[in-house]
Order: sequence, then structure tokens, then C-alpha cells
Amino acid sequence: RCKDLSVSFWNSYWMLPSDVCGMNCFWEAAFRYDYMKTHPSEKMHLAVVACGERLEETVTMLRSAVIFSIKPLHFHIFAEDQLHESFKDILEEFPYEGKVNYTLYPITFPSESAAEWKKLFKPCASQRLFLPLILKNVDSLLYVDTDILFLRPIDDIWSFLGKFNSTQIAAMAPEHEEPRIGWYNRFARHPYYGVTGINSGVMLMNMTRIRRKYFKNDMTPVRLQWREILMPLLKKYKLNITWGDQDLLNIMFFHNPESLYVFPCQWNYRPDHCIYGSNCKAAEEEGIFILHGNRGVYHDDKQPTFRAVYEAIKNYSFGDDLVHSLLQPLERELQKTTHTYCGRVYNVFIKQLTKSIRDLYARRSKGR
Repeated sequence: RCKDLSVSFWNSYWMLPSDVCGMNCFWEAAFRYDYMKTHPSEKMHLAVVACGERLEETVTMLRSAVIFSIKPLHFHIFAEDQLHESFKDILEEFPYEGKVNYTLYPITFPSESAAEWKKLFKPCASQRLFLPLILKNVDSLLYVDTDILFLRPIDDIWSFLGKFNSTQIAAMAPEHEEPRIGWYNRFARHPYYGVTGINSGVMLMNMTRIRRKYFKNDMTPVRLQWREILMPLLKKYKLNITWGDQDLLNIMFFHNPESLYVFPCQWNYRPDHCIYGSNCKAAEEEGIFILHGNRGVYHDDKQPTFRAVYEAIKNYSFGDDLVHSLLQPLERELQKTTHTYCGRVYNVFIKQLTKSIRDLYARRSKGR
């Protein structure tokens, strides 16, 4: 169990106020792996796809999700078979009994195109496209890439589901804030959403609506459902897409812009938001809510600011004092990165994290 930090110490220290098979087999597998222990409204559902050397990164992401979340979590982990036992061993050691459940799934694609889907962009990444078809009993889901770190409760991004209007089925952040450095608007050879496209590393989905919707498209005058549109899209655009399933999602929402809820950049903060100078104004004001370490920045020395946050969360031991064991050591490491563009704005990396820790201890105090 996590240790409590006395509110008096916390306030005095921080000076804060008190406050795989044929198509039939594919669908059979989908049904076989569908289950939920409680009603969907009682917990938040988080999905991730892990292949290759992504075990540690995925576990670190899950740790960050657990630390601050308020409502119970159910992890839907799609992983290669050789990773299943490792995931089980690690997750069974998570000290939050009753708060976290998980289900492990195999990597599963329709057999007639399995090899093509599995190799699209990165190994297994396109598995996310099939989540609404596999998790048929899950109403809503937050999908994230393995290189995501939550710096505030998942509850807060989950709440965006309640802000969807009647036509919106999913939420994502823009790929770029600054068009001059945007990739899609400069290089894309296919349609994309909005001015700079969308990034699918953090994708909130009302999957009931996704399964029911008929999508406009540029392949047929007839609207197609999600299960009907994926393969035609791939066949039409596979020679023109660079970022795999993310590009397919951009094409889909280009034709159906009314279906997308766009959340601000601090909910999907990537190196592009600071390596050329700070260009996520919302993060400057409120801090980073969700950190996305794409480009492999958690594992090399090119962006030490991102790596410092990753290492701090990876090395944090559940139950330790979050101020002394995570926040203070992280701030010391971040101060060593000011020679980089991202390091010059290192405060945005800890602003929300500081608030999240304060709020967590405040909740514990009220719960006594």
C-alpha cells in the first residue's frame, strides 16, 4: 500500500492551500477474448499494443497510469505471445488490488491480410484499428502508444467522452501546432485532417459509436462501416502512406471531420513541441498532461528532458513518497538539460506533475 504523507508536512513543504485463421476464426477470437468483470461505466478502459522490445516501455506507461488515476482501470494489453508471461509476472506485483484489472490478448488480424497489417509502419501498430471489432463489449476506450506517460489522472482525459457532441466518435490531438514545421501539410500524398493532421498516439474512442457509424469515403458513394472500410483504404493508399495506421485515420477523418473531437497539444506532447522551440502554448500555461516520447527519445541522449521523465517514473517504487522519490530527483535531472531547446522549458514537464502529486495527497487526506 502507498504510504501517506501528512498534509501538514505537504502543505509546509510545498506551501500549497489545503484544498490469427480465417475470418470466422478472427471473429471467434474476438468474442473469446471479450469480457469485462464489471459494468463499463464503473471503470476506465486503457488499451495498448506491445510488440518486439516494448515490454519495459509499456510497463512504465502502465505505472504512470496507475499512480494518479482515481477510478478503477482495466488494461487491455495486446502483445506477442512471448511477452504474455512477463506482463503477468509484472502486473501481478502492482500493489493496487481492486483498482487495476487487466486482460492479455494475442495479436490478431484477419488472416487474408494479416501479414500486411502486421508490418504496416511499425510491428503490430495497426492492431489498434481493429480494437472496436475485437472488444465488442467495451463501450469506450483510451488507446495509447507504448511511449506514453501520464502526468495527471487518466480520469481527466476520460472525461472528454462526456464532451462529445452527437456526431463525435473519437478524440485526438493535432500532429503539429506550427504549420511551418508540420509534416502532413508539407509532405503528405494523401488527404489528412485539418491544417496539420492528427496524431493517433493518444486516441479516445466511443467504440459503440464507431461500430454503428457509416463513414463517407472516396472509394464508393456508399457509406461504409468501420469493419468494411479498413481494407479498401489500405489497398487504395498503401503506396502513399508513411505513418501507417495513423495516415489511414487521417484519411478517414478528412472525409468525416464532424466525427472528431480535437483536444489540445498538452494531452499529447511530443518532441516536436519543443525541439525547434516551444510551440505548445497550452503546455506553457498549464504544463504537460500526457507526454509522448516518440522518436525513441526515452532511450537515447538526443532529448534528455524526455528521458529524464521516463527514467524517473520507471525507477519510482510504488508506495514511496512521490515528492522525495520522484519529483525532486526529476527536477534535479531536468535542470541538467537546459542546454537543449526542450530543457529550456523544463518547467512545463513538472508543472502538472507537481499539481497531480499535490492533488493525490489531498485526496488521501480527505479519505482518512
